Amino acid sequence: MIRQMKIDLLLMPMSARWADMRAAAVAADEAGFHGLWTWDHLRDTDGGEAPPEAWTVLTALAEATTRVMLGPLVLNVANRQPGVLANMAATLQAVSGGRLLLGIGAGGSRRTPYAVEQAAIGQKVDGDAARAQKVVEAIALIRKLWAGEAGFMRPEPAPPIIVGGFGPRMAGIAGRHGDGFNTQAMHPQLADLAKRARDEHAASGRDPKTFIMTVFAGLDERWLDAGSRGRQRLEQIGVDRLILLTGPPFDIGAIRRAGRLL
Repeated sequence: MIRQMKIDLLLMPMSARWADMRAAAVAADEAGFHGLWTWDHLRDTDGGEAPPEAWTVLTALAEATTRVMLGPLVLNVANRQPGVLANMAATLQAVSGGRLLLGIGAGGSRRTPYAVEQAAIGQKVDGDAARAQKVVEAIALIRKLWAGEAGFMRPEPAPPIIVGGFGPRMAGIAGRHGDGFNTQAMHPQLADLAKRARDEHAASGRDPKTFIMTVFAGLDERWLDAGSRGRQRLEQIGVDRLILLTGPPFDIGAIRRAGRLL
């Protein structure tokens, strides 16, 4: 199944300044990128300047841009109570004019450096299975509230929920409960993960053709070449969005040059 793949840009927030992120986002919007993303982290694990908070940045970018889709890659469901997040997402969908892609995930394990930031804000880091189950529970509550229960704000339209992960468990959760899956572009089991997610999506009674498969990689002109081996592999697997990462200091000229290759 061959799809027309969209090319997005992710602005890495570690040691970034808001003004520079805004300038890069506006350049990407004008250059023709299809979407903009940022990470959900609260500290720089390498000891650099603390990153701007993801949701606040995205809300501001909804006003600074006019065309691109916007999303977090991905929100740690432990950091925001899911019922509150449902209203936050509905609000951002209104602010952006329907441009939100809601990326969520289980957060880093105890083995990752991101466990430190969880401890710093008073959040314990559960085991893999428990954290995965929290994603399932979050999606269920968000969808319930988006349906208008208890008088909560209803997004128009409801943004796709894209679940991030690196293994079959999260791919399965993404397919059965979410609307899309995100993982590494160079993942050695990418085709298998994509198939698992789509099979679970079909098993849930939904059309697998509507499932949104997204992957991320570093910003490199080889990914912008539609004839490259890497791009052709992603096209064959049916990837819908290729998200290219770029970090500060953001090279506005490079973003504009990349846009001309889209």
